[in-house]
Amino acid sequence: MDKPAKIGVVAIGRNEGERLRTCLGSIPGDVPVAYVDSGSTDGSVDFARSRGAQVVELDMGSPFTAARARNAGLDTILQRWSGLEYIQFVDGDCELEQGWLAVAQQFLVSEPSVAAVCGRRRERYPERSFYNRLCDAEWNTPIGEADACGGDALFRADALAQARGYDSELIAGEEPELCHRLRGMGWRIWRIDSPMTIHDADMHRVRQWWMRSVRSGFGYAQVWQKTRRTGGRALYGRQLVSALFWTMGVALVAILSAIAFGPLGLIAAPLLWVIQLARLSRRGGAAWGGHMLAGKAAETFGIMRYAAARIRRRNHGAIFYK
Repeated sequence: MDKPAKIGVVAIGRNEGERLRTCLGSIPGDVPVAYVDSGSTDGSVDFARSRGAQVVELDMGSPFTAARARNAGLDTILQRWSGLEYIQFVDGDCELEQGWLAVAQQFLVSEPSVAAVCGRRRERYPERSFYNRLCDAEWNTPIGEADACGGDALFRADALAQARGYDSELIAGEEPELCHRLRGMGWRIWRIDSPMTIHDADMHRVRQWWMRSVRSGFGYAQVWQKTRRTGGRALYGRQLVSALFWTMGVALVAILSAIAFGPLGLIAAPLLWVIQLARLSRRGGAAWGGHMLAGKAAETFGIMRYAAARIRRRNHGAIFYK
């Protein structure tokens, strides 16, 4: 029986439509819910209220981020239900698997040093597009103690309080950054082999995939900048180096080769890209390899957007891909 005690759910969304209906409908009726909306125009707010959720509409005067939304939901649900011990975060395009809350709660009860537990996330319609299949493969992560969880996870409320929640300025990578701080406080993060959520990426166009990759690049740079000042290993250093090398780095190699050997040296850039494409294609096929390589350009674009925002000293809002 999926009737966990002392658990609240924070759902966040923006124009999720039917996906939000599925999300909220998957939450057991006796579980407190806070829904945080980031400027929806599709009736999401009214629907959430009709389901009995405590609704928070974010002030449009400040940039929207998932981290900001989760913090707002966390504050609201703990004010309304002060006795909650565990908080499940879920994105509005996800459906909670039946029985997950009870399984996750039991795991945290049995492992008092674990701050957050996540399970198996799978894509709802991987067969409908190549980009959905990319997401489905992305969710297939190792089981056991982990560095971080994703947007869907069950947290101890006291661990969240100790860490003071998410960093609201982060537009991507906010979960690894929070887990980074929690692990620094002595907590552990765990992934268990249990169905947790069904995600609906609904990606069918190149532009959606491109903007999602741009968001990743922005997040890599922003989280790296935040965590490098805290001591220890900064997050996303490897991803930053990889994106910059396979774009700007390869271009620089070609320019230096041209200076040293003449115009023929410019062939160094396409030659390096072809070699990398061949290597990636052996791992996941030509289409997957091509998208992984092209994704470095999108990530670099996101990195440059972060650098420009930092130079201008402006807070950057969420980068939406759908």
